[in-house]
Amino acid sequence: MRLIATKSVKPGMILAHPIFNEKGQPLLREGVSLTERLIDRLNQYKITYVYIADSASEGIKATSSISEAERLRAVKTIENTLRMINNSSSLSTMTVLEKNTKQLKGIVSTILEAIKGNQDVLNVLVDVYSYDSYIYQHSYNVTLYSLAIGVGLQLPRKQLEVLGLGALLHDVGKVKVPREILLKPGKLTDEEFEVVKKHTEFGFELLRRLHTVPLVAAHCAYQHHERLNGSGYPRGIKGDEMHEFAKIIAVADVYDAVTSNRVYRKAMLPHEGLELLYSGAGTLFDSSIVEAFRKSISIYPVGVTVELSDGRKGIVAKQNKGVTDRPHIRITEQNGQPLQQPYEMNLQEHLGVTIVKCEA
Repeated sequence: MRLIATKSVKPGMILAHPIFNEKGQPLLREGVSLTERLIDRLNQYKITYVYIADSASEGIKATSSISEAERLRAVKTIENTLRMINNSSSLSTMTVLEKNTKQLKGIVSTILEAIKGNQDVLNVLVDVYSYDSYIYQHSYNVTLYSLAIGVGLQLPRKQLEVLGLGALLHDVGKVKVPREILLKPGKLTDEEFEVVKKHTEFGFELLRRLHTVPLVAAHCAYQHHERLNGSGYPRGIKGDEMHEFAKIIAVADVYDAVTSNRVYRKAMLPHEGLELLYSGAGTLFDSSIVEAFRKSISIYPVGVTVELSDGRKGIVAKQNKGVTDRPHIRITEQNGQPLQQPYEMNLQEHLGVTIVKCEA
């Protein structure tokens, strides 16, 4: 399978991976021959990239590190919890969270086992979900990325469990933000953004009084928009004033925000999201955390087309753990000419050759 931008899809191309809605139901199934009408539907769903099948990418398979069933179960639990909080009175909100904490901790344990049991780098399929309720999927992804960073930093199991719970609940305060602001398709006004910023304080107040949630998790909700140089919110704290877990969640939060589809902005590819993090490393984000993240995730996802420093082009076919910027490439073009017989090249064994461009 090959990953391409939806804007580049032509009628007759074959979909190599289904497109799901937020309930995990396929909107378009694998093997469908794409027509003009179906391509229009992809654009309506705000799907920026799709996996297509062609002869050059035959045998290349992009899979997610977490099964679809587990992801769907987790996102549904998050959705149910946040909806119950949103519909409850202030007195019963604590009861809802107390009651659901065990299930949320179960999500964290499941993700941890999947990450620790996976010999490859963390891979999240690019842009195969269409969903209106961004907050639920976002909470799940931030937990996944935060735990991948925590494992990379070799945090003890108990700390990973607290980090995971803090990541899962980092945006819980958004249930108190008016939906018309939270779901606004265009740019927020200054006044609206000030309201959105309050979600960090709302989340802290919701979590800090719970007996089943560690106080550190409340501080994760409070601090995940703070930045090393003091330019964040709500308090503008700096450096060591931030809890380490909040620094981790800040990186995961930004990365997922820019690599996810939004109504007002198309998703970046993983390497573009990572470049954004690197541009703020040492000023906005902790450099060691950004580096741990780089080693944990697939920067160039399987299926994406790349150009190499020697002019050759190819498709990412396989990852190398720990050196995610040097994957296996199936070379499909050389000296400007398509190859009749593509061949594979492990960039880890050819250190003089680098990826200079990523095409989708």
